[in-house]
Amino acid sequence: MATLSTLHSSLQKILMVANFTTIFFLFSYSFPSAYSAITDLTSQRPFKKMYAFGDSFTDTGNTESLTGPNGFVHVSNPPYGTTFFHHPTNRYSDGRLVIDFVAQSLSLPFLPPYRKSQGKDTAYGVNFAVAGSTAINHAFFVKNNLSLDITPESLQTQMIWFNNYLESQGCKDVPADNCKQALIDDALFWVGEIGVNDYAYTLGSTISDDTIRKLAIYSFTQFLQALLHKGAKYVVVQALPTTGCLPLAMTLAPADDRDDLGCVKSVNDQTYAHNLVLQAKLGDLRKQFPDAVIVYADYWNAYRAVMKNPEKYGFKESFKACCGAGDPYNFGVFETCGSPSITACSNPSHYINWDGVHLTEAMYNVVADMFLNGNLTNPPFKSLLEIRKLQKPSN
Repeated sequence: MATLSTLHSSLQKILMVANFTTIFFLFSYSFPSAYSAITDLTSQRPFKKMYAFGDSFTDTGNTESLTGPNGFVHVSNPPYGTTFFHHPTNRYSDGRLVIDFVAQSLSLPFLPPYRKSQGKDTAYGVNFAVAGSTAINHAFFVKNNLSLDITPESLQTQMIWFNNYLESQGCKDVPADNCKQALIDDALFWVGEIGVNDYAYTLGSTISDDTIRKLAIYSFTQFLQALLHKGAKYVVVQALPTTGCLPLAMTLAPADDRDDLGCVKSVNDQTYAHNLVLQAKLGDLRKQFPDAVIVYADYWNAYRAVMKNPEKYGFKESFKACCGAGDPYNFGVFETCGSPSITACSNPSHYINWDGVHLTEAMYNVVADMFLNGNLTNPPFKSLLEIRKLQKPSN
């Protein structure tokens, strides 16, 4: 079986990888009927706030061109953000991410990134996800001389940020009852996929996939347990996607390393094995925390479903990146999206992939719909909402 170990150096470079409050007061003073409508909307929201964690697939601005993954140093430049926001927002896409569509579906504003939330309205939650972040603590990569040009943040960092946020809200000692009610009980915790970078940073080293899987799942489980011990009752956990279908992997992998989709078999096998262990651990956590609703969002099969029938979802290009350069997948290791010489395709909605690693808004929209309204969450997300409705105190 062909492997990607000989491509370590190139991979390591790449995969280091509304405020409403004022408006409310203005409306309540000048337009009582508008204020009433807003109040009705607030009362109808299933959750008062949401917290997000993860990597670049979920990061809404905690990194910029100079602080993000080493291979994608132009995220603050156009054409990032061109589709929806019409300017770069430091999201690694042309527009909205899954977490943005989730927020909109729950009648919540887009989550502010933690690093830019000071002085901003965090009444509806915060996004702690970091592009390039790992599940395993950064110290592991330093110890194994694998820390060159990689993002130092990990899930441990995101938990520290979350604790700092709680303390900034006057809740140093959680789970105190007043803190739980104000910041935890009425919140949805959305944990985006994380772990892809752990494997990427160690490719070509003597560290085995099995070792990374065990350490990453252990760190991830510890992270989830910490959230649940704080009182989190509604948690969604995204699986790893089929990363073997990304133009990066397709460009660098040997031509004989392919699966039935035409994607890189060794990489998709890697993420599939990771997800199997993750699902088993979530089953254990459900037994340990029976009062919590823990949902598994199957990113692997969501991506696979689109790859099997892209036309069904409106896509015309499955493998090429919309923004990039180079044959055969419009992707080059040293000339990535946002570089001065790089242009984007004219219609990103026809593409699954945006920049060689990250997805288009159109693809994130499809995946979000599969999670929120389809059958690729276990238990179904709609069941979580029904349970929340039954448990939500009346206003």
